[in-house]
Amino acid sequence: MDPTKIAEQIDRRRRSFVGAAMTFTAAQFGMIGSANAQAVKPATHASFAPLKQIDAGLLNVGYAEAGPADGAPVILLHGWPYDIYSFVDVAPLVAAAGYRVIVPFVRGYGTTRFLSGDTVRNGQQAVVAIDVINLMDALKIQKATIGGFDWGARSADIVAAIWPERCKALVSVSGYLIGSQAAGKMPLPPQAELQWWYQYYFATDRGRDGYDKYRRDFSKLIWKIASPKWDFDDATFDRSAAAFDNPDHVAIVIHNYRWRLGLVEGEAKYDDLERRLATAPVITVPTITMEGDANGAPHPEPGAYANKFSGKYEHRLITGGIGHNLPQEAPQAFAEAVIDAAKG
Repeated sequence: MDPTKIAEQIDRRRRSFVGAAMTFTAAQFGMIGSANAQAVKPATHASFAPLKQIDAGLLNVGYAEAGPADGAPVILLHGWPYDIYSFVDVAPLVAAAGYRVIVPFVRGYGTTRFLSGDTVRNGQQAVVAIDVINLMDALKIQKATIGGFDWGARSADIVAAIWPERCKALVSVSGYLIGSQAAGKMPLPPQAELQWWYQYYFATDRGRDGYDKYRRDFSKLIWKIASPKWDFDDATFDRSAAAFDNPDHVAIVIHNYRWRLGLVEGEAKYDDLERRLATAPVITVPTITMEGDANGAPHPEPGAYANKFSGKYEHRLITGGIGHNLPQEAPQAFAEAVIDAAKG
């Protein structure tokens, strides 16, 4: 989608904002809010506290934690090709408000590892979301506010839709991202197909081998395309790129994108769940969706998914040249959304 057109459509409906402080328009179902450029602050944190590890389901999960141990839980989920450092400036802001913040490496990233060499390196959407439930169980977290972008937003959406009793509230960049293999097989207009070029590259052996050989160069290119106005430096990229050295990274990424196109099968034990997801279930928990005004990655327009949220709902457009990696590019705005959503 053309982010300029999205911004123009939303601008016609949003209120004007004044002042140097970040403000948001409170909205009910279907209404749109917007945050001004003052919501954006440069990164200030270089790292998390020492990472933790815990066995959860099929994985030994590496995760960062911030805030009081008895605080209300918040789980933040990254996407591809990013990692937990997308939230390095978000976590302390949310923790300072009294929340216990958990930021895990997704399967195939960072210090997260499979417990068995025999486990299928499966990247289908249902499995990546189940990893979140397994992590919550391992940490004895019954219910959490869940936020994410890219793959992380999809997993957060799935948890909210299928297990609403485990999700207090949702913050989802680019809105409703639950998909299906049937939808993935439908042709798109040429301009839209062009945006998914890497998906088709990954469908080939050449693409798999190329991503394996050039994973850092490839990922840096995606960062630049997806966030064309984000002037990140080499140190910022390298800090996250270390997560792509995970031995299962390429297998998980390739399976994820091939599964979407129906080129590979998922595991049969998840078929019932995928059938439920293919119906595009409505999300009932309180939700704030977000979008950057300069998102260069494929993403739906807000109007296309507003009716997928039947509970308390608000959409926020974050202006100021904010791209796909919204939590890292506009950490204050993302943290504000998480705290607002968690308050209900």
